[in-house]
Amino acid sequence: MAPDGVIVIGGGIAGLTAACLLAHEGVPVTLLEAHHQTGGCAGTFRRGPWTFDVGATQVAGLEPGGSHARLFRHLNLPLPEADILDPGCVVDLADGSPPIHLWHDPERWRLERQQHFPGSERFWAVCNTLHRSNWAFAGRDPVVTPRSLWDLGQLLAALRPATLASGLFTGMTIADLLVLCGCGEDQRLRRFLDLQLKLYSQEPADRTAVLYGATVLQMAQAPLGLFHLRGSMQVLSHHLEEALVRDGGRLLLRHRVTGLQRHDGGWQVTVTAPQQRTLRLEAQDVICSLPPQCLPDLIPSDQWPTGYERRLNDLPEPSGALVFYGAVRREALPDSCPGHLQRGSEHPGSLFVSVSRAGDGRAPEGEATVIASVFTPTADWCRLAEPAYQQRKQEALQSIRGELERSLHLRPDVWLHAELATPRGFAGWTGRPRGMVGGLGQHPSRFGPFGLAGRTPMQGLWLCGDSLHPGEGTAGVSLSALNASRQLLAERGKHLIIRD
Repeated sequence: MAPDGVIVIGGGIAGLTAACLLAHEGVPVTLLEAHHQTGGCAGTFRRGPWTFDVGATQVAGLEPGGSHARLFRHLNLPLPEADILDPGCVVDLADGSPPIHLWHDPERWRLERQQHFPGSERFWAVCNTLHRSNWAFAGRDPVVTPRSLWDLGQLLAALRPATLASGLFTGMTIADLLVLCGCGEDQRLRRFLDLQLKLYSQEPADRTAVLYGATVLQMAQAPLGLFHLRGSMQVLSHHLEEALVRDGGRLLLRHRVTGLQRHDGGWQVTVTAPQQRTLRLEAQDVICSLPPQCLPDLIPSDQWPTGYERRLNDLPEPSGALVFYGAVRREALPDSCPGHLQRGSEHPGSLFVSVSRAGDGRAPEGEATVIASVFTPTADWCRLAEPAYQQRKQEALQSIRGELERSLHLRPDVWLHAELATPRGFAGWTGRPRGMVGGLGQHPSRFGPFGLAGRTPMQGLWLCGDSLHPGEGTAGVSLSALNASRQLLAERGKHLIIRD
């Protein structure tokens, strides 16, 4: 590894994007991934003839001007084949009322929400105004968590009067906005918002920052949109892999980072390679796309700046997930079965369900995959002894499968395949501590300028991923990778500009 090069840790979408951007700028870069494939939480696995998306099942940012669209064009890559989701999701509150369809057409969505939540238009109008301001601001590539004069300059250059006006809502939650708009007593609306926001921000309405929630609540509508990739979620990482290798970057799979240490003005990275070989690589800079909770175990305590290690150790614990992976004959599904369904059941909890489309490459002709996930505390699963763990896992599988049978009107004998992943299994697959999914949660105290910065107080160490602004999802982590890459290159006197 060249001493002026960069090592990127973690081959999820964030790490891949950062490595591709740097390689495209001519920087010597090595991407280290502990697993046998890239993709991370947006990866896939196979069971016989079926392909299952590990975690993420939807993609945002493929529309013109979207984060993936901008970055792929900059990298001279074709966009992966994808279909717009219309509706983006169907939300069943499980209260006996008709489900809510998140239509792609804004006018159709307006009529839908008026039918379900009469009297709420003031709330949606404010969300729309904030969203437009946020989206325009984000398109100017600000560094929202400035930690240097250069960072601050990027932030100030992106500000506009509308951005400053939106700042009046800093510190407010979506629940606060409901009250302000006279909708605080609408329990159905609150239930709907809690379900949707938990998916995208790790927090319910009373803990989600308005400036974040206002945008994610409109991700399904034009001119934005949610997309279903043809083939699998893995095609996103495959495209990025191609760009990395094409531009001279190096990808090392099955290389797990076990230590980081400052060394001769740069970094020494200790790696466990195949056949249990130990390697020590050196680089001027390191970009870590792993959850920041990993860092205290990688860097010796005597190298930490005062207070920073404590801040990382005090970060809130994200949720884990139980994920059911099943397959059925397509004829067993209801004719009106949506591709993505959220159901607010009390037990086993709110389910997010993704059903494969005919011909999308995930199941043989005449069959469909069914993926259902529910949030769960991580420690509950990681502390159990093996017999208790297996029993609880089987009970959870039966509970989720039973809820799917009720909500999708399936007979118990239709399953061609059924298995369950827990936080314990997810930790083994992704290497994320205790199998945590998602980032830190978009609470006002952690959103935007109050969040964890990509520029760490340790020279040459940068962060990206779903714990950094602007948050979760492949589109969000790609923007965090762009921020880290721009900051790193600016330190080297280079300017990375992504054109619209």
